Amino acid sequence: MPKNKNPGAGVTAHGANDVDAGKRPIPSPSRADRMASISTVVRMTRRRHKAELKSEQLERTPPADRFSQIPTRKKIMLQTNKPKLATTSEPQDELPAPMSIAKPPTFNVDKFKTTRAATIAGVETLQTALPVHKISAAKDFVRLHPDEDNYWSQELCFCSVPIKGQKTETLNLIEETLAMTHLPSALILRFRLALASKPWDTFFLCQVPTTNLDNTWNVSNVMACANAKARWVLATSRKGEGVDGYKIDFAKDEGAFAEPSWPARSLSELIAVTFAGRMIDRDDHPNLLRLIGAAVGA
Repeated sequence: MPKNKNPGAGVTAHGANDVDAGKRPIPSPSRADRMASISTVVRMTRRRHKAELKSEQLERTPPADRFSQIPTRKKIMLQTNKPKLATTSEPQDELPAPMSIAKPPTFNVDKFKTTRAATIAGVETLQTALPVHKISAAKDFVRLHPDEDNYWSQELCFCSVPIKGQKTETLNLIEETLAMTHLPSALILRFRLALASKPWDTFFLCQVPTTNLDNTWNVSNVMACANAKARWVLATSRKGEGVDGYKIDFAKDEGAFAEPSWPARSLSELIAVTFAGRMIDRDDHPNLLRLIGAAVGA
């Protein structure tokens, strides 16, 4: 049997073309391959659409706010490393109930309130020494005790004694015979003492002039003291106005200050307490020796 000298003589025209081109036959794509290709195209279209929307959104956003929307490395780490609580159905040990702390009791100052009088019933508080000065020196409204017979003294004799370490002299009671025997008349003072009070029971012994009553200062002083027995009086000097004497003013409302609660002790007792240690009643009294310049114990 003669051999075929042309091996490709029996190949079809289509096959001859493929052989000539050096390629294998291309199989038709399956349905699954076509669906996968369509899905890929759809995903890429969606991604491109999202990128376009995000680009448009950034264009509308002000430049200052664009960078705040860019995730930083710190934000990414916080988001990726954020721990998550795992839920479990296993029973857990019950935690102990929190210990309750009792609140301290509310402070009430009323339990320290006094309910009794400061002194024994019927016993008056011991009166201490009272200041002694003129009505004008009070520099406030003044009342004098209305009982002139019992709380205004007769004219008394005084002298002022310098005291070491004090800038002002100290007023002393002195017996008139001793004063006239040892002291010059210029150092002897004479006036009355009357129990007086400033508002709110601030008591003092008021000097009421009894000499040189033709002097305008003394006349206005006596007038102020007399008015103060029934009304609140303020006596002020008019020296700054070039006038010799005191200006007498009354409280606009007599009810502005309560009536004084006068001490029950007698005037003599009050004077004795006030001038304790300052009553010159003998020739060798240290204060009298100081006035006449005599040595103590000589």
